[in-house]
Amino acid sequence: MCGIVGYIGTEDVKEIILTGLQKLEYRGYDSAGIALYQDESDFEIFKDKGRIAHLRSILEDVPSTLGIGHTRWATHGEPNKVNSHPHTSSNERFVIVHNGVIENDDYLKEKYFSNVEFRSETDTEIVVELLNYYFNKYGAVDVAIRHLMNRLEGSYALGIIDRKNPEVLYAVKNKSPLLVGVGDGFNMIGSDAMAMLHRTNSFYDLEDQEYAVIKRDSIELYEITGAKLVKEPFTSNLDPNDIEKGTYDHFMLKEIDEQPFVIRRIIQEYEKDGNLHIDPEIIADVKEADRLYIIAAGTSYHAGLIGKQLIENIAGIPVEVHISSEFIYNTPIISKKPLFIFISQSGETADSRAVLVKIKKLGYKSLTITNVEGSTLSREANHTLLIHAGPEIAVASTKAYTAQIAVLSILAYMVNEDNEIDLHHELSLVATVIETLCDRKELMEELARKFLSETRNCFYIGRHIDYYVALEAALKLKEISYIQTEGFAAGELKHGTIALIEKGTPVIAVISQEDINLNTRSNVKEVRSRGANTLVIALDSICAGTDQVVIDDVHPLLTPLVTIVPIQLIAYYAALHRELDIDKPRNLAKSVTVE
Repeated sequence: MCGIVGYIGTEDVKEIILTGLQKLEYRGYDSAGIALYQDESDFEIFKDKGRIAHLRSILEDVPSTLGIGHTRWATHGEPNKVNSHPHTSSNERFVIVHNGVIENDDYLKEKYFSNVEFRSETDTEIVVELLNYYFNKYGAVDVAIRHLMNRLEGSYALGIIDRKNPEVLYAVKNKSPLLVGVGDGFNMIGSDAMAMLHRTNSFYDLEDQEYAVIKRDSIELYEITGAKLVKEPFTSNLDPNDIEKGTYDHFMLKEIDEQPFVIRRIIQEYEKDGNLHIDPEIIADVKEADRLYIIAAGTSYHAGLIGKQLIENIAGIPVEVHISSEFIYNTPIISKKPLFIFISQSGETADSRAVLVKIKKLGYKSLTITNVEGSTLSREANHTLLIHAGPEIAVASTKAYTAQIAVLSILAYMVNEDNEIDLHHELSLVATVIETLCDRKELMEELARKFLSETRNCFYIGRHIDYYVALEAALKLKEISYIQTEGFAAGELKHGTIALIEKGTPVIAVISQEDINLNTRSNVKEVRSRGANTLVIALDSICAGTDQVVIDDVHPLLTPLVTIVPIQLIAYYAALHRELDIDKPRNLAKSVTVE
């Protein structure tokens, strides 16, 4: 949520920052702004509600070699020009951009600034005033930053410029992610590597309560105590071409099409000497656990529900799946020897990290399954398994979801190597089936037009593992098409849900398991008899002649990897026909880095 880009160097900074901000658009935002240093310690600030394209249109030609930019997702105050970042202190000495949420902002405002007239509704303006307060008190910016960090409660990634000293760019981090990009004759800051890959692939990763003093030709890292840190930068292996749309109109469609390649890459990455392989220490910790607790949110939570089926059926270990934002405040009774598995595409999900911090204090072991090497959840857990999906830009997750399930299947398989599944073969088959589904876009577009073009509501139903797919299906459709969509266990229809069925209501059934085939079909008949417009997605071996989408057979436990693909495409085309912003749906952020 939100994005920061900053640059200090010798080149004109405007396009560098704007390009970086465009690379962060996938995170979700409602407004944007940029501060550019001009001659005589003067700054020009341009900001407003709207997209980067609008910001570009209001920018003036301000030659500058120092600047900070920001994309905002509103948490304090509505999206408008005044609340947009950057913000300045009341004496206009300090210019700041901020990602995160300050939890004690009201207290700080009342204690320190009861006589200050604030211009915005943001917590960020309180941060910049407090920085200025401590600077006036102690006379040094680095000392003011340390006092500021000691006083703030909550999450924050800060980019700070002192307009009286344009030779320095400051970066401050707690909970919200922030990287320092290392260049030749320049240096940068950014919320993630993608914002800086057009300039550098070398980065320092700031940990919580650390800050950086950045000049054109030097970077100094410090702890909150003022102690200097010695770190080695890491090199990002991301290919800048991976974050471009290429010939596609939308990232979402590109990422759907990339799923066969991702499955094959996962097989390759987890293969050693012709066999699937996972770090023996991870396998040992899983085997020693008496219960696994999967912690996740959104799409990753739905992948976790599938993972529960995989692990319990293949490895024989009991699994609980919890929504991270609920677990932290409503923690259940935990078994004697648990292992916690955190699933997060970004590795920065704030709610999941809060759980990780809590369980680490209790002494429990943890494993993170993520797409981002070196992310917060990856660094702070005992173990990491990467999903190797490559950058996922569209807010609606597709390839990360299937990649998470694939990696979970390998984990389950490796914990019980005596199982009879040839997982290498089965995953290869899955990749092939996904390819065939991706080639049937015309059918999916026709179905989207027929069933979803005029509707305000839609329901997905399924039983067993298909129910979990129905939950993800509903999320995909609602988040990009804005159609009110719910996923239901098909057997629960008569317990209340069927009251919502009206003439023409779309009901989409997922049927992939032989043992529940007839049961779900009976539910389809029930809703059809009440006027529902029904669509059935089924595997070939259990299909009926009237099923609209028939999928080649795969292993019963891996069916979610293939049944989800037509669902992703149908959601895409439903949004496309409604002329919506598919990659950046309203009110949503890709990486939820605040609780």
